[in-house]
Amino acid sequence: MILMTKYVVDTSVIMNQRVSKLIKEGFIKENSEIIIPQIVIAEIENHANMGRLTGHLGIKELNNIRNLCKEKQIKLDITGNRPTLEQIKLASGGELDSIIRDFAKPSGSILITSDRIQSDIARAQGIEVKLIKEEKSHPKVDINEYFTKDTMSLHLKEGLPPMAKVGTPGNWKLIKLREKPIDLHTIEELIRVITEKAKSEKGCFLEIEYKGAIVAQLNDLRITITEPPFSDSIEITAIKPIKKLTLNDYDLPPTLINRFGSLAEGILICGPPGSGKSTFAGALATFYEQQNKIVKTMENPRDLQVPKGVTQYAPLENDLEKTASIILLVRPDYTIFDEIRKTKDFGIYADMRLAGIGMIGVIHATAPIDAIQRMLVNRKIEFGMIPQIIDTIIHINKGKIESVYYLKMTVRVPKGMMESDLARPIIEVYDFNTNKLLYEIYTFGDNIVVMPLVKKFISPASKLVIEKVKNEIKKYVPNGKIDVEILSDQRIRIYVDKSMRPNIIGKNGININKLESKLGFNIDVRTFYDKEDTTTIPQKVQFQFKLTKKYIHFEVDEYPNRYFQIVHKGNKLLSIKSDYRGDIKIRKNSKNGRTIINLYKKQEPFELFLI
Repeated sequence: MILMTKYVVDTSVIMNQRVSKLIKEGFIKENSEIIIPQIVIAEIENHANMGRLTGHLGIKELNNIRNLCKEKQIKLDITGNRPTLEQIKLASGGELDSIIRDFAKPSGSILITSDRIQSDIARAQGIEVKLIKEEKSHPKVDINEYFTKDTMSLHLKEGLPPMAKVGTPGNWKLIKLREKPIDLHTIEELIRVITEKAKSEKGCFLEIEYKGAIVAQLNDLRITITEPPFSDSIEITAIKPIKKLTLNDYDLPPTLINRFGSLAEGILICGPPGSGKSTFAGALATFYEQQNKIVKTMENPRDLQVPKGVTQYAPLENDLEKTASIILLVRPDYTIFDEIRKTKDFGIYADMRLAGIGMIGVIHATAPIDAIQRMLVNRKIEFGMIPQIIDTIIHINKGKIESVYYLKMTVRVPKGMMESDLARPIIEVYDFNTNKLLYEIYTFGDNIVVMPLVKKFISPASKLVIEKVKNEIKKYVPNGKIDVEILSDQRIRIYVDKSMRPNIIGKNGININKLESKLGFNIDVRTFYDKEDTTTIPQKVQFQFKLTKKYIHFEVDEYPNRYFQIVHKGNKLLSIKSDYRGDIKIRKNSKNGRTIINLYKKQEPFELFLI
């Protein structure tokens, strides 16, 4: 009598689709029995319900196993009970793996696994084990085959030809690698190879595994995999650094290198996506390590190209705040914080800098001043702390350093204001190469004003908005000159010839109201004469004060449809807009109205500023 060979398979070999291969290769022969515990089925189902690719690959493998067992006359037995809630809670401690081993030992089955720890424990318990190691032979599909020495990134999508960005940052082109589209089988096989390598090879790991998305790091290759319902179809994006650079490759002036070595300890590296920010951060890490400094990184995912002596940290238990706590105990000289995005990230950067650690932050920003503004939005960092946290801003574009700013704090009257009692703390932003003052940042009432002292940078998105506004304004002044300035997400300012201004406002403000409703902006209409004196904004203006039965009136006939702030002893009371006749009306019985009436009765001075 020939005894039937029994095999117990665990979750790892199902998810990496190895069992079907063992059947095809003849390792599992006819008249054998494959035992799949219900706990394995539950784990695969859980992965699939969470939208993980490993779960869907596991389901496909289960179907392949069933079909092959019928074909090869192999007995398939799915047995046992689904895990209890208590067992699931203990899964991280090996509880589920222990239950799978319990199926193998009493029946004398061979345990098939790809998990080395599971294999070692099973052998210690006297269980015969078949450990499926990583294949050393060249796989049928290899994502590296798509790369050349000048390939920046690879873009594979089911049903489309493979595409790649070839060149260098700022000088690349998107090319089609071949005409034949990527089929579902090929892309699934690529995903299997990628996830298997990430879990088993040294220097490779899964950084992120969400519902519908996986981020893997295979040595220097960062791979993002997405699938429905998160994306409309399966897609693989792989990014590879072209070249590892040092500061010498950037041809920097000695004064800037000296600043990095002695003065700069709160650095922001900014620029648009793909501009070379992370490459420069890696060059700085190399520079500091060569200066015998202890350097660490905080990354999610870890893809900076840094020397071996620089330790790269990921989010500890998916929380960068916990990572920061560990780094504070390690006490490095410098920490590179790659990709500052969330509000919490800005706070972590500030806390570590104030703890005395030199910080290099990488942040997305179209212009250098935008990096500071991102710090100030929603008061992520207190205004007065900014110069103590950030001292140097590096703007990278097309792989080159486009500009370098540094910050100072002073107390004086902002440029354009005349009254000495308006003196306040001001953050001055200077160009490092010319020492020219470019921006003033100060508080005005409850607002933070970023005042450019040179021509303001206009982003591509802003240019589109400006063009749309101009096209609408031309309907009212078809032959006139028009300039448009974006003040905020809700406000724009337009400049036209004095003779054209009434056409835009219209009778009783009808035209301007239509424009504001259509464009979704509050519109401030000015003449080119006003534009010549914009440096005086906010400026104090004269007004006629009147009281009627229901209203308080501030009459500013020369400034119709303009925005003002009413200020008392440097404190803003309210912001308000004048109507098309230059009249500001405030109801007497409103909160602001009662405040103004009380000040008027006490003969307290209050002022009106044009903003």
